Amino acid sequence: MSLADEIRNVDYKIFSKINGDWHNTFFDIVLPFLRQSYLWIPLYFFLGIFTPLNFKKNGWYWSLCFLVTAALSDYISSTIVKGTFLRLRPCQDPAIMQHVRLLVNVCPGNSSFTSSHAANHFAAAMYIFTTFKNAVSKWWALLFVWAFVISYTQVYVGIHFPGDVIGGAALGLIIGFLPAKVFNKYIGLDNLN
Repeated sequence: MSLADEIRNVDYKIFSKINGDWHNTFFDIVLPFLRQSYLWIPLYFFLGIFTPLNFKKNGWYWSLCFLVTAALSDYISSTIVKGTFLRLRPCQDPAIMQHVRLLVNVCPGNSSFTSSHAANHFAAAMYIFTTFKNAVSKWWALLFVWAFVISYTQVYVGIHFPGDVIGGAALGLIIGFLPAKVFNKYIGLDNLN
């Protein structure tokens, strides 16, 4: 058995636990709701107002860099990586699809690797935390819990394997970190102009 086959088998087993064994009625209702993009619009709206109000010109630069980070994360994950690594989603994989508990209305037709939800939320969490930790509060680290829950949900609802989420999270952390470091070095929220 090749290393790729072993990794795939472990991915299948963990997916089966999260999607099949570790479920309950409460999570079946709440987790599909948590993964909806519109639910998080108030958070982004708050950040879009809070940051420029409190950090003036630097806050506007922060918002611009945040938008660039989000666009980069989504483009790299959804277009480049998914276009390169064509992997069936659990809800489309003939080896397991008859056992998948699909808790969303549709099984997306694009590649499963990487999870764009994981990449985007971990990129946002890393960017916000890295730029806010010294100027605002280290409590923004709780956004990593938020990103984890949304990523876990992708497996729970049956549209991603754990490996897709881990890959997406790693990609998002890198994409979120780099613009944040550049922002902190050249602009920063603690260097008010």
